[in-house]
Amino acid sequence: MRGIHLTADIAGCPSHLPLMIDADSLRRYCLELVDKCGLTAVSEVFHAFPGLHAGECGGVTGTVLLAESHLALHTWPELGAVTLDVYVCNFSMDNSGKAAKLIDCLIKLFQPTEIVRNELIRGEVGAAATAM
Repeated sequence: MRGIHLTADIAGCPSHLPLMIDADSLRRYCLELVDKCGLTAVSEVFHAFPGLHAGECGGVTGTVLLAESHLALHTWPELGAVTLDVYVCNFSMDNSGKAAKLIDCLIKLFQPTEIVRNELIRGEVGAAATAM
């Protein structure tokens, strides 16, 4: 189960981008990028939230369940911000490069002016730590 968990908190994203407010647009982009990066989508859920004020669109939360683990993201158009979360297991092969490519592609898609990235190695306990 050893794997890599990548996150990015990005800001300064153009709020007018359709993928900031449109669940269907964001879903299409995410599934296309997952495939392009060599990962395997097995299910997905995307939900658009109402805006804080009448007539406004809110953000979108989306998840893609991967054969390798998951992608999750949340948009805040009112803040021009997005949080990204990509976790892949490296059980039968090292998927770290695919995860890095996916998060890089997603960051580029949102055109942020600020990026804070984190990387965490998972599965460092017990038998899982010696499996790979």
